[in-house]
Amino acid sequence: MDPGNQTTISEFLLLGLSEEAVLQPFLYWLFLSMYLVTFIGNLLIILAIIKDSLLHTPMYFFLSNLSLVDICFTSTTVPKMLVNIQTQSKVITYAGCITQMYFFMLLGLLDNFLLTVMAYDRFVAICHPLHYTVIMNPKFCGTLLLVSWVLSALNSLLHGLLILRLSFCAKSEIPHFFCELNQVIQLACSDTFLNDLAIYLTTGLLDVIPLAGILFSYSKIVSSILRISSAGGRSKAFSTCGSHLAVVSLFYGTCLGVYLCSAVTQNSRASAIASVMYTVVTPMLNPFIYSLRNKDMKQALRKLFGKSRSLHDQVLCLRIENVLTNPRTPSSGLSKS
Repeated sequence: MDPGNQTTISEFLLLGLSEEAVLQPFLYWLFLSMYLVTFIGNLLIILAIIKDSLLHTPMYFFLSNLSLVDICFTSTTVPKMLVNIQTQSKVITYAGCITQMYFFMLLGLLDNFLLTVMAYDRFVAICHPLHYTVIMNPKFCGTLLLVSWVLSALNSLLHGLLILRLSFCAKSEIPHFFCELNQVIQLACSDTFLNDLAIYLTTGLLDVIPLAGILFSYSKIVSSILRISSAGGRSKAFSTCGSHLAVVSLFYGTCLGVYLCSAVTQNSRASAIASVMYTVVTPMLNPFIYSLRNKDMKQALRKLFGKSRSLHDQVLCLRIENVLTNPRTPSSGLSKS
């Protein structure tokens, strides 16, 4: 391509999910609602795990980190989309686009690693229950989390640096609601061979291998469960990993759906709509899956709300006692409580 057609751009245009003005208010309130549900739901999971000492186990330690990552993962894309709809602007700065892309890749891959680590945790708990506390000790759990963060950060840094070496054409429209790596690379005027090679290599190493680890873990888990003689024992063993299996199926199912949609159709807008499933819907559903299918989590959430109510009742009782013991205290003070 003629170098004269290349330019140093300072911003990109995010075309979003639809350009129809009639749909913008609907999209705004829909994604705002989904974002609030995701934020509040995952925050409640984190608070319940912190408050309940019975949940201070490796399984719930990784679950609390998964909930935190889901909050951050959704926060990298949805707020910017909501701001653009509210201000009727499609602009995102070059630096903002690179930053959004970096954190989206980091948190997405971290999600993947955490699901893999949680699968390993269930594998040890079911297949090697007598050695569980020895293997999944706090130091080892912290090491697994640290390695997951480091690998995710290095992967995002690699792709970010390779993007910085590219020059872009004057056309800077991204048919998506956030800066997605492949969409940005397609706008480049310079050679993208290294970028494509890095995507293939990192996908093979950091996506396929963890998925293989999850499948291996669950093959061993299913094999161990089937060897249990009693039906009650099999049901109890499977219930400990049912929620995680549902989340894994949802996460990889939606990612595979987006990949197949991109491979079958060249319509970038259709691919963007499909990507809503794993970027917004999956993080929103995770708290419901873990809270509805997990008896311990249900009890922890009841305790969380129960303590909040009991604290309010204690404050109210103290105020009533204060009014009764101090007749000069205005009765309006009670009504204000």
